[in-house]
Amino acid sequence: MAKNKMMAQVFYEPRKMVYEEVDIPEIADDEVLIRVKACGICGSDIAYYFGDSPLETATGKGPLILGHEFTGQVVEAGQVAETLFQKGDRVVLDPLQYCYSCDICSKGQINLCENKAVLGVSVNGGFAEYAKSKMTSTVKLPKNVSYGDGALTEPLACAFYAVKNLQIEPGMFCVIIGPGPIGLMMTQLVKSSGAGTLVLVGTRDYRLKLGKKLGADIVLNTKDKKSPYYCRNLKKEIEKLTDGMFADRCITSTGSVKAMEAALDITGRRSVVVYFGLPGAKDYVRVPALQSIFWDKTIRFSWLAPLTWPSSLQALSTKLIDVHSLATHTYDLKDVVKGLTEVKARKGNPLKALVKP
Repeated sequence: MAKNKMMAQVFYEPRKMVYEEVDIPEIADDEVLIRVKACGICGSDIAYYFGDSPLETATGKGPLILGHEFTGQVVEAGQVAETLFQKGDRVVLDPLQYCYSCDICSKGQINLCENKAVLGVSVNGGFAEYAKSKMTSTVKLPKNVSYGDGALTEPLACAFYAVKNLQIEPGMFCVIIGPGPIGLMMTQLVKSSGAGTLVLVGTRDYRLKLGKKLGADIVLNTKDKKSPYYCRNLKKEIEKLTDGMFADRCITSTGSVKAMEAALDITGRRSVVVYFGLPGAKDYVRVPALQSIFWDKTIRFSWLAPLTWPSSLQALSTKLIDVHSLATHTYDLKDVVKGLTEVKARKGNPLKALVKP
C-alpha cells in the first residue's frame, strides 16, 4: 500500500460498494485522526446500501464511506485538538458533528442542529482503516471498555435519551415494543430505572429469550403461533396483566405504524408513550383523540442522543448495561457487503454486527 493511503469500503450507489485504496484523511486544527478499531453495522447502513434511504450528502448519493458507530485509537491530533487528545488515546466518536454555534445549539437542542455533519452519513465514516472527527465529538473511552463494546455507545446513547423521555417512576408497569439491539438496551435501562414489571413485545423468540435474560419480566410474541410466548391479542393481555389499568409507560423501538398505534391502545391513565423507531416518510399514526384526552396521556418523540454520552459510557464502564451479548457477528473490513447482506437477511439470527479492520 502506498504511503498516506488506506483501505476503505466506498459506497457509490445502491448495491455498489468497492473495497479500495483511498487517501488517509487530512485533519484540521480542531480534528483528530484515528485508526478505526471497531465499527457497528446499523440498520441505516443497510438502508443506504440497498437504496431504501438517501444519504445526507448534498446530492443524497455517494461516493461516501459509510459507518457511524465506531471506536479507534488517536494517531494524530490537530494543533487545537492536541490540548485534549494525544497519540494513543482510546476514543469513541459521536457521529453527530454539531456546529455548537447556531441558535439551536445555544439553546441546548444540539440534536436538532441544522448545520451538523454526520460521520458515515454526510461525510466519510468508519468503514475504513482511518477516519477523522472533530475534537468536540470525540470522547475518551473508559479503560475497562473494549473497542467492540465501545462501538455500541452511539445506539446506547440514543436509547438513554428515549428512556429518559419515558420519565419512569419506581414500580411502574412498562412495555417495550421491538426487541432489536436498541430495544434490548432499553430493556436494561428501563428495568434499572425502577420499572416494577417490564413486558417486552416482539416477533422473534431468539430476541425475546435474550430480553428475559437482560431484565424483561414477561415476553410476548405477537406473530409466531408456535411460540411459547405467543400472544393473540396484545391489548387484552396487557389489560389482564394490569387488572384493567393498562401500562404506565410504553416505548416503541420499531418504526412499525401498527406498533405505534398499539402503544396507544395498551397504555392507561396519565401514561407516557415514547416513539423512537423511524416510520416511513409518508406514514401516519392514528390517535384515539378523545380517549387520550380523557386519560390525560402524553406522547413523546425521541430523536438522537443529546447530552447522554457521559451517562452511556458510565453505564458501560460500571457494567450497568451489557452490550457485549448483543454483538453476535463480526466481519473483516473487506467483507462489509457480506455483513450488510447477511444482517438484512437475518442469517444466523443476528442482533448487532461489528466490522473490525
